[in-house]
Amino acid sequence: MKYAALTGISPAVIAELQSGRARTLELNSAHNIITLTEAAPGECIFITSVNEEDLSPGDAGIMVDLLVLNIGMRRVDFVIPSFSEELERMSARIKVQFRGTTIARDVEGRKWGDPTKVEIVRAACYRAG
Repeated sequence: MKYAALTGISPAVIAELQSGRARTLELNSAHNIITLTEAAPGECIFITSVNEEDLSPGDAGIMVDLLVLNIGMRRVDFVIPSFSEELERMSARIKVQFRGTTIARDVEGRKWGDPTKVEIVRAACYRAG
């Protein structure tokens, strides 16, 4: 089965997720937002610290359950005494909970605009909890 893959996530964030508590993440990178457009709450997602262009079979990551997904535009205001600028940026807020560690077996979605998907090797040891 193929799973959505979020790449380039900080190792510190991954370590915090491995503690087992649900956490909310805000993602701003275009490739991760594109990947999340084809995901839905209740699905599993692969998360790794490896960058999208470097992701290859054998790379380690974690599986998380996607609890909440919100993709939308956010307004950002820059105000300097003589200058004011308003920008919009797309971001995704997700709430996820750790499921287990795993390894990518196959990677899909190498072209721009395609969601990144991986096939995984299921973990032989499971976390009680």
